[in-house]
Amino acid sequence: MVLEQYLRERLQQKDLLLMTHVVCGYPSFEDNWRELEIMAEFGVDMVELQFPFSEPSADGPLFVKANQEAVSSGVRPTDCFEFMRKVCDHFPFKVLMMGYYNTAFKMGHDSFIQQLSAAGGCGYILPDLPVEEAGELHQLSKTKELAPIVLMTPTNTDARLNVLGAAAEGFIYAVARKGVTGGQTEMGDDLKTFLGRCKQYTNLPVAVGFGVSQKADLDFLRGKADIAIIGTAALKAWKMGGEDSLRVFFSDLLS
Repeated sequence: MVLEQYLRERLQQKDLLLMTHVVCGYPSFEDNWRELEIMAEFGVDMVELQFPFSEPSADGPLFVKANQEAVSSGVRPTDCFEFMRKVCDHFPFKVLMMGYYNTAFKMGHDSFIQQLSAAGGCGYILPDLPVEEAGELHQLSKTKELAPIVLMTPTNTDARLNVLGAAAEGFIYAVARKGVTGGQTEMGDDLKTFLGRCKQYTNLPVAVGFGVSQKADLDFLRGKADIAIIGTAALKAWKMGGEDSLRVFFSDLLS
């Protein structure tokens, strides 16, 4: 797969990759573009472009508010695909669609895959879609070399992790703790053990999200994971002070 190959090549150069997150149209697409310019400046390897949805069940309060405001301002999937195309044409990092299954369902699986591929995306993250119900979408994804990203969580049994690992492409999204995005995650033995369990059931690169927010977290993850996912912390920085604040955030994170 295109995404897996890209990640393995990047991992020859860096011991920990970075994936970030932007909610399309929040506060505006112009703000999104400036955020992405800073992320590119700091060598981010992947970005999730979140397609706003009215009930983002895996997201914490900050992203829920961002989704709701983007939906209220009229941001639609067609706008997001158009923006994705511009981003993919301009920036060096890989881009994934992040959202909820309702978006793909309403569009129709074939249309969703066709538009995602045409926009330059390399995969998608739909956290509310069980792998047992994703067969058709995953098969269509193969025709366009798109990676359906599968989430593993600390509450999964070993049998479940085995099922998830078999369905995954691109990389594994390891959810660092129970709950939604944005809370603090304890980087300790429990997370180390969980990541070890994940790696028993996949040979794909493993990304860690939910609560990764500072340099100490990245230092902990080196040697235990392949990709750190930064979401809420970057949005908080942007809300605090725009471009200057976000640049300071990434400078501190990667120092």
